[in-house]
Amino acid sequence: MNKQYFDGQDELLILVDENDNQIGIQDKLSVHVQGILHRAFSVFIFNSNNELLLQQRSNIKYHSPGLWTNTCCSHPRPGESTLDACNRRLNEEMGMKANLHYSFSFLYKFEFSNGLTEHEFDHVYIGNTDIEPQMNQEEVNDWRYITLSDLEKEINLYPDLYTPWLKICMPQLKQYLTSN
Repeated sequence: MNKQYFDGQDELLILVDENDNQIGIQDKLSVHVQGILHRAFSVFIFNSNNELLLQQRSNIKYHSPGLWTNTCCSHPRPGESTLDACNRRLNEEMGMKANLHYSFSFLYKFEFSNGLTEHEFDHVYIGNTDIEPQMNQEEVNDWRYITLSDLEKEINLYPDLYTPWLKICMPQLKQYLTSN
């Protein structure tokens, strides 16, 4: 792996157990090299037409470059609430603000071909806004809105165009939205 393209490699991540209890702090690169469970979040923004805002990850991302995924995702910093981190990254990546609410969490582990592993306790936040994104081109290649039913069809037809965590999260997202 080329360290030059590992964004935020000196950033510290919150290590957690399987119940999301903090058990330590470690640098981002070693966490992903070792596949250590850490706290993360995924934000899903919907517009007034009930369409999900997707982003296409930048081609220089350290994993999943150029893949389509949820509106934004990242890691809270030590001492930062997950909601504050969601708002910070939504603004940094997509140039947007929205009222976000916690929806559910899921745990996943995925090994990438470049030797890195995502092992995350992922908190999902949902928001609604019709504000047009002002994407950060270092973070995002493109964006688009899509219905969940069309997204499911696309994921089934072209799974390699989407991030692993989006594909893992989709059934829970649909279930949550149906029951709320």
